[in-house]
Parts: sequence; C-alpha cells; structure tokens
Amino acid sequence: MGFQASTWWWIATGILVATELYTGTFYLLMLAVGTACAALSAHAGLGSVGQMITSALVGGLAVTLWHRRQLAQRSHEPLAPAGHNPDVLLDIGQQVQVDAWQPGGQATVRYRGASWQARYAGSATPQAGPHTIRGVEGSTLLLDA
Repeated sequence: MGFQASTWWWIATGILVATELYTGTFYLLMLAVGTACAALSAHAGLGSVGQMITSALVGGLAVTLWHRRQLAQRSHEPLAPAGHNPDVLLDIGQQVQVDAWQPGGQATVRYRGASWQARYAGSATPQAGPHTIRGVEGSTLLLDA
C-alpha cells in the first residue's frame, strides 16, 4: 500500500500541529500551514518540486509575518523598570497597613511576616491606613494610598 504525496504532507502537517500543541511554539503552527498548502497543491496535481516550494514559501512567509507581528506588538509596549513592574515583582499591587508615618514620608510596615521600610510615593499627604505597594527600591516598599 503506497501513500500519495498529499498523504505524506497531511502526516507532516499533523506532526507539526501535535508538536505545537505539546511545546506551545506557535511558529510550528505557521509551518503546518505551509505543509497543508503543499498537501493541497499535491491534490491539485502539482509536482513534488512545486509542492516543496509551496511548503517553503507559504510556511516561511507565515513564520516571517508572525515574527514581525510579535516584534511590532512588543515595540509598542512601554517597559516598566523592574522595581515597578508587576510581572517581575508580585508584591506590586498588594495592600499593607501603615500605622503611622514618620517625617519625610517614611514608615515601618509589617508585610509577609516581616518588618519593611516604606516610603510614600503618592502626591497627597501620607495618612495612616491601608496603602498599596506601587514599587520596590532595594528593600524599601514604595506606597501610595
């Protein structure tokens, strides 16, 4: 039992899709689009060289366009410094209780079972009460009301 060329292309497409699902590498899905187009060109009667060229062109173009799209999206996102980036520091956005502020906007707060130095980073006059962590500089929490 011999397979037709289109069957081999469909098998390659299935392998690429399965591998993409396992690894999460979206680029493999773009290559699978190329192999699927090669399978369709085999069904249309295109020769083996034409099928390979179709796979390479469509898959390569899809990968290139996806990569450019990803780069364009990343270039529009402003990168926050690590001390103010909630993707880097999970403490950002958490609440702490400030019992009293010292002169200069300094305080000592309990957070995660330890005493931390804190500095007021807001624009208003600091008041005792709940505050939100807006950043971290060294071991000092930057707080805002």
